[in-house]
Amino acid sequence: MPPRRTLTPHSATLATSQRDWLGSFLEYIARERQLARNTCFAYRADLIRFYRWLGDRKIPDLTIQELADFPGRLRDEGLSPASIARNLTSLRVFFRFLVGEGVLRQNIADLLVSPRQWERLPTVLTTGQIDRLLVEPRPDVDEMWIRDRAILEFCYATGMRASEVVNLRTDDVYLERACCRRVGKGSKEQILNLGEVAVDAYKRWMETSRPIIFAKNAAYKERLERRARRARRLKDGGETFFRVQKEINLDSPYAFVSRRGRKLRREALWELVKKYAIRIGAPADISPHSLRHSFATHMLQNGADLRQVQEMLGHESIATTQIYTHVDMTRLREIYQKNHPRSECDEDMVCKG
Repeated sequence: MPPRRTLTPHSATLATSQRDWLGSFLEYIARERQLARNTCFAYRADLIRFYRWLGDRKIPDLTIQELADFPGRLRDEGLSPASIARNLTSLRVFFRFLVGEGVLRQNIADLLVSPRQWERLPTVLTTGQIDRLLVEPRPDVDEMWIRDRAILEFCYATGMRASEVVNLRTDDVYLERACCRRVGKGSKEQILNLGEVAVDAYKRWMETSRPIIFAKNAAYKERLERRARRARRLKDGGETFFRVQKEINLDSPYAFVSRRGRKLRREALWELVKKYAIRIGAPADISPHSLRHSFATHMLQNGADLRQVQEMLGHESIATTQIYTHVDMTRLREIYQKNHPRSECDEDMVCKG
């Protein structure tokens, strides 16, 4: 079993100014609760919106009647019910923090009611679409086709989120055991299995295409060094070299990198998946999360238990995983026809079901 990363707790101190409370809260969720970076960014954006609405008013002086106007303001700004619900959740956590620090006596944000949300079924690719998508990166068209195939295989083989894929490190992948270590939300670690095809695609990327990227960077750096040495004035050639060399990567701890050897951005992964999805004629709203949805749905279709899928996806609550039972109507229909005593037709009646 690979060694687990150790997390070092830090303490956050509360500022005295109301404007600085937000900074103390963000420090608290990042250091003490050690929430994911993207989660901290979401809290920050939501609470900045709250502070704009707050204006010159004092948080301890707010009444529930005044605070009840905040969801209406969010609605007027055009936010969807899901976004309003997330903003109110951020506000509740922030007020809970202030109660714990003795700033507030009670969390009146708990009295706010989140808007009802329609349950949206996730977009799922068929197995045929998945098969075409995974081989769509082609050597005659795509410069980084070896890397792109490895990324797509990893997304579908593990069901990882986009942020988890781009943050995957080389020492998180264990090819000899056909598994990898995922660091999910809240820095929770989990070992995920890899299929043979995903292992082969990753091995090909690591042994062929990835070393070429850093070899090109090394050659470029050497050319710059020679140019700097030839320059009679270090101020001219030297400054150019030292400015550019900061952007040259000769190695990276991350499993998947850009053509310049940098860590792959999450936005770049979204663009990558969407590009190949459009080329195979898939819906325009396909994203890396669609591969995660497809992974879960296809696992259920092939007989996996819901609890097992919950574990593989890293969901805390099985209620989150249950949405895939709504997507997989084919399997539910087969179970019904197989097990319900009146699901078949006979000669005396049109249908028993």
